[in-house]
Amino acid sequence: MSKITAAITAVNGYAPDYILTNHELSQMVDTNDEWITSRTGIKERRILKGEGLGTSDLAVPAVLGLLKKRGIGADEIDLIIFCTTTPDMPFPATANLFAHKIGAINAWGFDLQAACSGFLFGLATGAQFIETGKHKKVLIVGADKMSSIVDYQDRATCIIFGDGCGAALLEPNTEGYGVIDSILKSDGSGIPFLHMKAGGSVKPATHETIDAREHYAYQEGKAVFKFAVTNMADVAAEVMERNNLTAEDIAWLVPHQANKRIIDATAARTGVSADKVIVNIERYGNTTNATIPLCLWEWEDKFKKGDNLILAAFGGGFTWGSLYLKWAY
Repeated sequence: MSKITAAITAVNGYAPDYILTNHELSQMVDTNDEWITSRTGIKERRILKGEGLGTSDLAVPAVLGLLKKRGIGADEIDLIIFCTTTPDMPFPATANLFAHKIGAINAWGFDLQAACSGFLFGLATGAQFIETGKHKKVLIVGADKMSSIVDYQDRATCIIFGDGCGAALLEPNTEGYGVIDSILKSDGSGIPFLHMKAGGSVKPATHETIDAREHYAYQEGKAVFKFAVTNMADVAAEVMERNNLTAEDIAWLVPHQANKRIIDATAARTGVSADKVIVNIERYGNTTNATIPLCLWEWEDKFKKGDNLILAAFGGGFTWGSLYLKWAY
């Protein structure tokens, strides 16, 4: 019997209609287009507007579009891994709320929280359920409504983040395509540099925490940048070396879209030329768990069966990793 691998058989994405430009941000905080673009590569980001809309509402159109492309119903999904940093609520899991919204009545699911590395961790986790034969159709969703935890008075963070969703379907493959290898890392010593100060069990919400604006994403940019540049680049190079891949073997590098300079550093470390590096940060900003699947969705028609893809991410706390994927269609 041929070895079973977990192959991506469909991808899709969704970004809200509202576009928040650098110019509009410059009316809100002391910044300007040149300052933002030169430091991050971001020109605009999408924002989910509307009362009572959460992260699951970003995922619904993305996944319904995916199911339509694949020609299957939501009731055929076995498992939903919902990768997010901005769940609809602390409980129940957004995976459960989302499954109900799309009619995935036969799926069980859970939320996976690894900050910006979440989708990568989700792919590697979902692949295990396919490889063991436990499940046939595993849905990996990467979605975040970052506008819900961004302080639009803090120019260090509000310029970076946007809202969006990307999703991928994993199914069994016996031709050697799909998830081939991954290296995943975490280091809790990075907590002080990128976290949310209040709202958890350590520091529950009070009038004082709200007045102190502690329910927003907090970041020490220089420390995060320094760590991300080194570790995301190193782990991408490591997964290539472990699989005897050179830059010439790689069809596409798919990096987390946090900062254009971090993307460039990862490309330089792996030796992959700029024309093979997927970049859409200028239009979406950092959508956290959605960045990599949004890249896969936008470049889907450029991928060819058998293409070698290297995915790499870095997230708060810290988390980071890289995954070697062989495109299946």
